[in-house]
Amino acid sequence: MLLAALDLLARSPAPTAAEVREELSGNLCRCTGYGRIVDAVLDAAARTGAPASATVHPAEAQ
Repeated sequence: MLLAALDLLARSPAPTAAEVREELSGNLCRCTGYGRIVDAVLDAAARTGAPASATVHPAEAQ
């Protein structure tokens, strides 16, 4: 999960909660339902100071 989150933040410095959930969907977690994990990834993104408009979606990058 950490590597997936790191990869997401490298590609999208200010992801939405839905983007985080999509990125982490390949990792199975039965303990929390991803709530706290998603919050942690969003918190990490907020700490980088990247503006929300910096998010680049794959369809927009081409």
